[in-house]
Amino acid sequence: MGFDVSDDLQHLLDKARAFVEGSIYPVEQEAIHDFRAAEGKLAALRAEVKAMGMWAPQMPREMGGMGLSFLDHARLVEVLGRSPLGLYVFGCPAPDAGNMEILHKFGTKEQQARWLQPLVDGTIRSCFSMTEPDHAGSNPTWLGTTAVRDGDDYVINGHKWFTTSADGADIAIVMAVTNPDAPPHMRASQIIVPTSSPGFVHVRRISVMGEEGSGWSSHSELRYENVRVPISNRLGAEGAGFMIAQERLGPGRIHHCMRFLAISQRALELMCERAATRMVAPGKPLGTKQAVQIMIADSKAELDCARLYVYDTAEKIDRHGANGARVEISCVKFLVANTMQRILDRAIQIHGALGMTDDTPLAWFFRHERAGRIFDGADEVHKTSVARQLLKPYGLELGSQGK
Repeated sequence: MGFDVSDDLQHLLDKARAFVEGSIYPVEQEAIHDFRAAEGKLAALRAEVKAMGMWAPQMPREMGGMGLSFLDHARLVEVLGRSPLGLYVFGCPAPDAGNMEILHKFGTKEQQARWLQPLVDGTIRSCFSMTEPDHAGSNPTWLGTTAVRDGDDYVINGHKWFTTSADGADIAIVMAVTNPDAPPHMRASQIIVPTSSPGFVHVRRISVMGEEGSGWSSHSELRYENVRVPISNRLGAEGAGFMIAQERLGPGRIHHCMRFLAISQRALELMCERAATRMVAPGKPLGTKQAVQIMIADSKAELDCARLYVYDTAEKIDRHGANGARVEISCVKFLVANTMQRILDRAIQIHGALGMTDDTPLAWFFRHERAGRIFDGADEVHKTSVARQLLKPYGLELGSQGK
C-alpha cells in the first residue's frame, strides 16, 4: 500500500486545516447548538472558501468544484471532519454531497440544470428521504412509501423519518415503491420532490439524546400526503432506486469513515492536551498516571490501524469502483465507527466532568456520532455481509438475511 501525498495535495490539506482551526473552530459552540442563529457567520465562511478555490472538492471543475480524485477527497474529508461544521463550510456536507453524486451520475440535463448546479453552488439544500419508522432501515427493499402513476405525474404517499437536513431543505430525493409486483430490488424508484410541493409535511425535528438541532444540523420526520410531481422528476430508470442507493451509499460510507477518523484524531489531541495540563496534585499532571497513558497509547494504535485500512479501501474504490471493494467498505464502516466510539469515550473519561459538558466538542460528537454504528448499515448488517462473502468460496451460500 502506497499512500504518498503529493506536494500540491499536502499544501491543500495544510491550508484546509489552518482554515478549520483558525476560522471554523471559533464559531463551533454557537453553530452546533443553534445552526440557524449562526447561518450568517457560516455563509461568510463559505464565501471565503469559494474565494480560496477550495469549494465542493468532490465535484468536477467545470461545475465549480475542485475535481479531486476519490482518495484525495477522502484525505481532505479527514481534515474537514475535525469540526462538525467543516464539510458544510467547504460545500461537501451530507446529505448534499451524496445527492450531488447521484444527480451527476443519473440525472437528466434538465434535472442537473435545475437542481444539481444550485446544489453545487450552495444556493439550495437537499435531503435524502429513505428511512421509515415502520420498516427496518437495514432492509431498503421493504418500503411503505408509494409513488403511483397518474397521467404524467407520480402521486406519492408515505411516512419517513430521520431524514437528515430536511428542515429548510429545498428538495428531497425520495425512495418510493413504483413497481410493487417487481422483484424486491427493482420495486422502488428515486424521485425528486420540491419541499414546497402541496402535501409535503414537515412533522417535526427529532430530538437526538436531548438535542433537537435546527436547519442543516437536524433530523426530521416527514409525511407525503398525495404529493404530486411530474414523472420527469424520477432519477434514473423506474425501479432503479435500490441500485442508485447502493451507488450513493458505498462511497458515502468511506466519507463517513474519513470523518470518523478526523473526529478520533481531534479527540486524541484533546485527550493528550488534557492529560498534559490538568493537575491532579501540585506539580503532577494527569498524564503521569499509567492508566491515562494506556488509554492514549491504545487510541493512537487503533486510530492509525483504522486510517490505513480506510486509505487502502478508498484507493481500491478509485481503481475498481465501489462494487470491487464491497467487503472492504463493510469492514471499514463497522471498524472505524467502533474505533471512534472507543476513542471518544476515553477522551471524555480523561476530561472528567468537563467531558460531559458542551464546553468541548466531545459531548456533541459522542451524542451525534453514536449513530455511526447504525446509519448507512448497522454494524451487524455489515458483519453478516462480510461473512457471507467470505464463506462463499467454501461452498456455504447464505441468503440476504444470513439463512
